[in-house]
Amino acid sequence: MFGVDPRQHIEALVLARECAQLDACGRLIGMRLTVLAGGIGGATFLRGLVQARPDAEITVIGNTADDITLFGLRVCPDLDTVMYTLGGGISAERGWGRDDEGWLVKEELAAYGVQPTWFGLGDRDVATHLVRTQMLDAGYPLSAVTEALCDRWKLPVRLIPMSDDRVETHVVISDDEGARKAVHFQEYWVRLHAEVPAHEIVVVGQDKAQPAPGVLDAIAECDVLLLPPSNPVVSVGTILGVPGILDAVRKTAAPVVGVSPIIGEGTTDSEQVPQVEAAGIAARAVPLWMTDVDTTAAIASEALDLAAAVRR
Repeated sequence: MFGVDPRQHIEALVLARECAQLDACGRLIGMRLTVLAGGIGGATFLRGLVQARPDAEITVIGNTADDITLFGLRVCPDLDTVMYTLGGGISAERGWGRDDEGWLVKEELAAYGVQPTWFGLGDRDVATHLVRTQMLDAGYPLSAVTEALCDRWKLPVRLIPMSDDRVETHVVISDDEGARKAVHFQEYWVRLHAEVPAHEIVVVGQDKAQPAPGVLDAIAECDVLLLPPSNPVVSVGTILGVPGILDAVRKTAAPVVGVSPIIGEGTTDSEQVPQVEAAGIAARAVPLWMTDVDTTAAIASEALDLAAAVRR
């Protein structure tokens, strides 16, 4: 289920920009689409969106609060997942990392006893992090580095990090003695498998971060703003938490359409639509399991059709 709200609010859907036109079927065409995306879910949705609207100009604002420095290399998991997925280099089996990957570097690091051992970088993937780290150390901002990396993959979208500033998500948990401590989100997700109760989510550096160049313009000037199936707290939430971005979303004249990351049965879908609509949010229940590109393209089309319907 996904929905839009005609009020000026984060969940809001307001009138679409006049520059977007409707085709004979009432669909928006020639669109400028802006997408706030996390990792696997966001990247998967984007692949369907590109197929559904190949004529659209798509800008992706990627989450960078999952970023981490490992073995001296700056790793940007969500940006890389979007880049590899849309560039045709993603591992289809894992949904993250490179295809046809090798693990010699990981094995050698383990042989040296280098920590952490719970996060492995594949041999092909290491090349991306080496280039990124080298450019960052040379003084290039992350947005420029991301553009350079994406140029190799010839993406059908423009990928922008949410901020050039360093932002990292940490999770507060209890250790074996019951004392509270903070661990990086990657450790919580990869090593602990998110099985340890979380007391608090702390996004370090977010309050002082600035939106990367092009982020606010992409939100202000788009015809539809899409929130794909991504974690609402540590993916979309961290993007919106960068000062200035939430305000830009509230002020945009574009429809804001959110696609639920939650899939369920019974009262979790169609029966909840009246409840959502009672809150003033236009909603539509559709199958949301992104099993393949065609199915995902259909979901993306439904989201854009909802935006067009509200506009009409």
